[in-house]
Amino acid sequence: MSNALFRTKKVEQSILDTEEPEHALKKSLSALDLTVFGVGVIIGTGIFVLTGTVAKNNAGPAVALAFVAAGVVCALAALCYAEFASTVPVAGSAYTFSYASLGELPAWIIGWDLVLEFALGTAVVAVGWSGYIASLMDNAGWHLPEALSGRDGAEGFGFDILAAALVLVLTAILVVGTKLSARVTSVVVAVKVTVVLVVIIAGAFLIKGDNYDPFIPKAQEVPAGDSLQAPLIQLMFGWAPSNFGVMGIFTAASVVFFAFIGFDVVATAAEETRNPQRDMPRGILGSLIICTALYVAVSIVVTGMQNYTELSITAPLADAFKATGHPWFAGFISFGAAVGLTTVCMILLLGQTRVFFAMSRDGLLPRFFSQVHPRFKTPHRPTILLGVLIAILAGFTPLSELAELVNIGTLFAFVVVAIGVIILRRTRPDLPRAFRTPWVPVLPVLSVLASLWLMLNLPAETWLRFGIWMVIGFVVYFLYGRSHSRLGRGETTPAGRTAAPGDGH
Repeated sequence: MSNALFRTKKVEQSILDTEEPEHALKKSLSALDLTVFGVGVIIGTGIFVLTGTVAKNNAGPAVALAFVAAGVVCALAALCYAEFASTVPVAGSAYTFSYASLGELPAWIIGWDLVLEFALGTAVVAVGWSGYIASLMDNAGWHLPEALSGRDGAEGFGFDILAAALVLVLTAILVVGTKLSARVTSVVVAVKVTVVLVVIIAGAFLIKGDNYDPFIPKAQEVPAGDSLQAPLIQLMFGWAPSNFGVMGIFTAASVVFFAFIGFDVVATAAEETRNPQRDMPRGILGSLIICTALYVAVSIVVTGMQNYTELSITAPLADAFKATGHPWFAGFISFGAAVGLTTVCMILLLGQTRVFFAMSRDGLLPRFFSQVHPRFKTPHRPTILLGVLIAILAGFTPLSELAELVNIGTLFAFVVVAIGVIILRRTRPDLPRAFRTPWVPVLPVLSVLASLWLMLNLPAETWLRFGIWMVIGFVVYFLYGRSHSRLGRGETTPAGRTAAPGDGH
């Protein structure tokens, strides 16, 4: 029983599966495309919103250091992802990596988790984009009927037509091909980064040195409330999380970490990359470095423009420019945020469909969804299914109910990938590795500890939702996935070799 649950899929078998014509994705992406994807999904509402929230509530001007701390945690995980993505260039990201190192059940758990995380993330971003567009339309004198606005205050029938329409349009683009989506993303990311750079450059001339005093405000203990993270941290490490002070920086890092979520989505496109051994590490690490630098620069500028105690929580960048007598930038920043969210939504949807596709190709989900489009060579069936479901979710569900994104899933994936690197180094030292994570096992262990540290800062409700979704996943696996697994059934591979049950151990 335990051998069946933890049977691993050989890396060679995973790569052979990508060569089946009816299940093979088109290889069209370069290192630049991957970097653009990474920047496109990382830079979203976080850089426009979270800066003010954590500066005012947790770290003051030292929010820049919180972004650095969160970036370091992500960098540790990124180094592990880079080794896996270049060694196992197969769609599915952490799911595929887990299948090759930890076994089928852990792979199913992480895949099931990523499907939910990306679905909720796509819906949340789509609803947020709708809000920005509706605001810009209102400024232009165009008003949507209340029944089609999807706003929380709508009475009776309410459907967010803008959010649903965005998801459906992006679904169509992803069906046509990842190269087209890469071109669309490149244009949008260029606009988004331009907006961010303008904010940094223009804001630099409006900085007042007095606003940095004190750079690290005096510490204030965080009340435990009804969450579990404060007593857990105090029990394990002997101190409680705090607002402000040195420890407030780490508390802030657990919040701004959410602004980095998405770089791991780059790994889901490994199978569609022309030279994954070379380009995947460049795309993953390059996008993370660029975004960390932009986040730090923006946080330094905005806390220098306006005292952290006066920063707006909902729109800190725009309101800081208003406070300094430059209201034109508010509309400019809102435009940049609206444009930028389109790529976040697209790439989250792309990541989800690739994980779903990989799981179906392995038989853990119905194989019907592993057929690629005969012309576009994209996983059109899961893309259309998930796109329609997410469009409905984004259209009917108010933002207040969507906002609780399962961020714990990303940290959980980081833990699994880091452990997988250590295990695969021991079980398959012979594998050619174009990129090798340095200082193994020390660096992966540090990645695990850093991720667990941030997980402790998540609310108890998030842990509860995560547990419920995992229970549902276990039921689906034991009722369907375990009995339909290609690895378990010993199906013939493209090379003609029969993969016996438990092959890989």
